Amino acid sequence: MDEKKKISRRSILAGAASAAAIVLLKKVSGQAIHAATPAPASPLAPSDPTRRPGPLPGTLGKRSPFEHPVKKPSDISSRTPLQDLYGTITPSDLHFERHHAGVPLIDPAKYELLIHGMVDKAMVFTLADLKRFPSATRTCFIECSGNFRTGKETMTPQDICGLTSQSEWTGVMLSTLFRELGVSPKASWFLAEGSDAAVMTRSIPLSKGWEDAMIVYAQNGEAIRPEQGYPARLLLPGWEGNTSIKWIRRIELTDQPFMTREETSKYTEPIKDGKIRQFSFEMDARSIITFPAYPVQLEKGWVEIRGIAWSGRGKIRGVEVSVDAGKNWYPARLQEPVLEKAHTCFRLLWQWKGEETEILSRAIDETGYMQPTLSQLIAARGTDMGGYHLNPVTAWRIKGDGSVLFRPEKWK
Repeated sequence: MDEKKKISRRSILAGAASAAAIVLLKKVSGQAIHAATPAPASPLAPSDPTRRPGPLPGTLGKRSPFEHPVKKPSDISSRTPLQDLYGTITPSDLHFERHHAGVPLIDPAKYELLIHGMVDKAMVFTLADLKRFPSATRTCFIECSGNFRTGKETMTPQDICGLTSQSEWTGVMLSTLFRELGVSPKASWFLAEGSDAAVMTRSIPLSKGWEDAMIVYAQNGEAIRPEQGYPARLLLPGWEGNTSIKWIRRIELTDQPFMTREETSKYTEPIKDGKIRQFSFEMDARSIITFPAYPVQLEKGWVEIRGIAWSGRGKIRGVEVSVDAGKNWYPARLQEPVLEKAHTCFRLLWQWKGEETEILSRAIDETGYMQPTLSQLIAARGTDMGGYHLNPVTAWRIKGDGSVLFRPEKWK
């Protein structure tokens, strides 16, 4: 590295207050500067921290005052800052939110889950009851089915597809509860109902309940957050997020779907020839480059392109990256372990020499499905397709001055 570009530890500390929202990514022969979301003023760090004792141990850990990752809220949702994260686990307080009537306040001592319908015996489970059953832990993503936005160049990964997050979830397998109840052989669906003011309900094929559904009460090693369904929620790995009913209070087994509001007038997609696609549960394979992305400012040299990929149908088998607007594709390195129905990190080392170009990624899952372009989605579904289950290849434009911009696409 050029001696003039070396930055000492002391100079970083001294300049931290004025550059609190800047993260430096140093490479062998180049440098990229990542400008994060504007942050509140940070305290002045001492020029030499070895000369001043720090705070004593506390009751609750907190982030450095120089780090300010935040969700981006709207009236109905808030988006995870994908561009500010490392690895695949989303900090619990940064997990995306999507509500239909706000977050209910539920006393765990009064919580109950009723399971009834086509069963041998209906039962009511308290939270303590659920915790007495054999537990299971798995890591998987949750993604809102309406997780795609476009329209302008100044959009971050958070803006484009920040309605996906990943946690380690702990709870009881729904199949365990089914065995406790005794399920009628004629049952084929179940209704899941939440305790929010919207009384969110979805019909779920019974086969998913037997396969890998869970009632989870813990997230990333602690009690599940209220925004994520405290004290317990349904978890359906790989399926659209609204089916993983939060604040779950009732499950009714039946022999047909209930055709609730959220699976008839909502969460259905127009496709070609005036048809409507219903019960499109699984989330298709997808990827996005999270660095470099807007508003990063690149400098010439080696850059590690990185991002995440995921599929609701199993494991990610590979991710390909193009650094020349899709003319050529190169295999990215996947971070092990690659888990089923989970975010997977990918990385590719690239030397940027100052040319204008576009960088893209596309995911391939273990079924052989390859993430499509927007034009391929239009060809398959038509221009009247709705806003659900859109997973197009996303491109970032690298300008000659090093600025990075989103390449928006329109189809209507």
